[in-house]
Amino acid sequence: MTDLLILLFAITADGGADDRALSERIATGDPLAFRAFYERHHAALARYLRRRGLSVAETEDILQQAFITIWEKRATIRPDLPLRGYLFRIGLSRARNRFRDTAKFTTFELRTDDIEDASPDELHRRELMDALHAAISSLPEKRREVFELCYLQEFSYKEAAETLDISQKTVENHMGLALKELRVKLSKWV
Repeated sequence: MTDLLILLFAITADGGADDRALSERIATGDPLAFRAFYERHHAALARYLRRRGLSVAETEDILQQAFITIWEKRATIRPDLPLRGYLFRIGLSRARNRFRDTAKFTTFELRTDDIEDASPDELHRRELMDALHAAISSLPEKRREVFELCYLQEFSYKEAAETLDISQKTVENHMGLALKELRVKLSKWV
């Protein structure tokens, strides 16, 4: 089970140099660079928005709006700033607006389908995943956002700070507190 948690929190290289080159090309109006950027970040932003509690239709709508905004504002893109962070900031902002406008609350749905047919290992894995989702969703909102960006979306602390418009030190503090809380809440699983 420890391996599963490690796998969930694994951070891989984010291709920052490649994104910088794509940013420069997108800023000049290169549609192939935009397509490559879209293909690289579409699924990650979709997962992030779905974890925030948006429906599939709402997620697709916000994804389309976010990428259109990137394309429309391509002339103002600064290659020295992470374009991925800008994309996620747009997505997060639009999601917050959607929640505000519809007064919708986010919830995690527990998956209890096919319990009768599941093996003991599968049930144990589901219980762990449910506990992990519950632990993450119980974090305070800003701390949860920082955690999701840094661990689940593999943002650097600097990118997360820019995306959420907070200081890098605040991101570090939120991450330290989030990891401490998660260790306590998931201690029976480790």
